[in-house]
Amino acid sequence: MLLEVEDLAVTFRADREVRAVDGVSFTVDAGEVVSLVGESGCGKSVTALALIGLLAGQKTRRVRVDGRASFDGLDLLRADTRTLRDIRGREIAMIFQDPLSSLNPVVPIGVQVGEVLIRHRGLSKPESQRRAAELLERVGIPDPTRRLKEYAHQLSGGMRQRALIAMAVACRPRLLIADEPTTALDVTIQAQILELLKELVHEDGTAMIMITHDLGVVAGLCDTVNVLYAGRVVESAQRHPLFGRPIHPYTVGLLNSIPRLDDDRGARLNPIRGSVRDVLPWTQGCAFAPRCDRAIEECLAGPPPLIGSVPGGWRDRDRAQHTFRCVNPETRP
Repeated sequence: MLLEVEDLAVTFRADREVRAVDGVSFTVDAGEVVSLVGESGCGKSVTALALIGLLAGQKTRRVRVDGRASFDGLDLLRADTRTLRDIRGREIAMIFQDPLSSLNPVVPIGVQVGEVLIRHRGLSKPESQRRAAELLERVGIPDPTRRLKEYAHQLSGGMRQRALIAMAVACRPRLLIADEPTTALDVTIQAQILELLKELVHEDGTAMIMITHDLGVVAGLCDTVNVLYAGRVVESAQRHPLFGRPIHPYTVGLLNSIPRLDDDRGARLNPIRGSVRDVLPWTQGCAFAPRCDRAIEECLAGPPPLIGSVPGGWRDRDRAQHTFRCVNPETRP
């Protein structure tokens, strides 16, 4: 197993303690695409940033990170700053959510793409620029030699995202973390970016963690799906079982809120009621209970246990562990 995350917890300390991630566990194997899915505020990005040591204040008393994250035998949460700097960019790379704020506005794109090659591959500056041009061409940026000299504001949103992808895959990392890489892009560019990520994963054998709230992205790209709510994984399964037979009411709500082409014209959307702020502490019961139409008295009797099942009726390739946290699930396994 390439990455094993066990009971990851992130607590922010200010006027009071806020538990942003509360016991998240998942695994990523080489060449596998694993998704972290959920609404904004459920802990997806914080999970990823904690794994690679990029949370502001992570090494201070303001942020406490507990648990274990074993990357090829190395516990990332216990690694020192120098070790993490050597790993980031070379072994683990991240595509950030907003390319405009992630790219340096006063440094040419070529310098930013080439920097990681100089740092981790020891290339000279001319060699790094030649390789940077090849990377820009690989990710579909036209006239890459000219683009090397341009700045972030001179590129379109799609090109900026492609430049970030070029930086992330420059050293052919073993694990790629993509934090909502298609959020700010139009539908056509989204499809191109997703196809590009598919090709990169297939050609390089790179494992990937896809962070998104878009279940359409998950359906077309990911192998394993982890649904997060209020900092915990509430359902986890392979893609086909989860979409074909969701168990947790939150997963069902996410799927039902997606517009469908086969719906009647003018049909109303079916969103999950309330907001992510309508939440209970996990110590008191199911955090989703205030928004759940299936909530019963037992939902408030304490934290729901993690239940594992291998439901019958699925094809052999889908007979993987299907886990969920719910005392009154939509589908009885």
